[in-house]
Amino acid sequence: MHGSIGIHYVCIVNKFMMNTELSPQESLRLIEGMIGQARRSFSRMSFYFLLWGVLLIAAMVVTYLLRDGSEGWQNGAAWGIAGALGGILSSIHGARESRRERVLNPMDGTITALWGSFVITMVLLIAFSVVNRVDATVAITLLTGLPTFLTGRIMRFVPLQVGGVLFWMAGVAMLVLNAPLATLVLYCASMVMGYIIPGILLKRYEDGLRAA
Repeated sequence: MHGSIGIHYVCIVNKFMMNTELSPQESLRLIEGMIGQARRSFSRMSFYFLLWGVLLIAAMVVTYLLRDGSEGWQNGAAWGIAGALGGILSSIHGARESRRERVLNPMDGTITALWGSFVITMVLLIAFSVVNRVDATVAITLLTGLPTFLTGRIMRFVPLQVGGVLFWMAGVAMLVLNAPLATLVLYCASMVMGYIIPGILLKRYEDGLRAA
């Protein structure tokens, strides 16, 4: 993970040095500062993985338990509630983090655009499924694998890469098995492996940076 970040910022520093003459020691300190900033920024994503992991697992469980209940719960009410609550909490947390550290590194824009595109697509997909009364669990699972895997590749964080692959595998298995209980188990398992465990690992890394 650290090697790719270093290469990325070496390129940035090289461009910067074309206009600003720095000593070797100053260049090294600049690179080390940028790498440290990227590591801290990435580790703070633990909150979002843990938050959304818990909310989406809860939405899936509620949808399964109430699948024979009212039409609203059958058609995605739990997903809508989880999405709204997650969006509010994520916005509050993001605003606090922005005030705490105003300097953004080049990785932030890429990761933010990637997950922002994912959220917009998922919201539209859920809205479509509710209007047309279709189950979007498989599509959401397959879609979730994309930003998860790409984030892992960009940051060279293997747990997220594995999580992205597991989301794709779980989505395919859901299509093949086509059973409510299997869908529940596969979805929750993929969320634990793809969101919860990477989130815990990132949280530990973040705590280590704070203690250092």
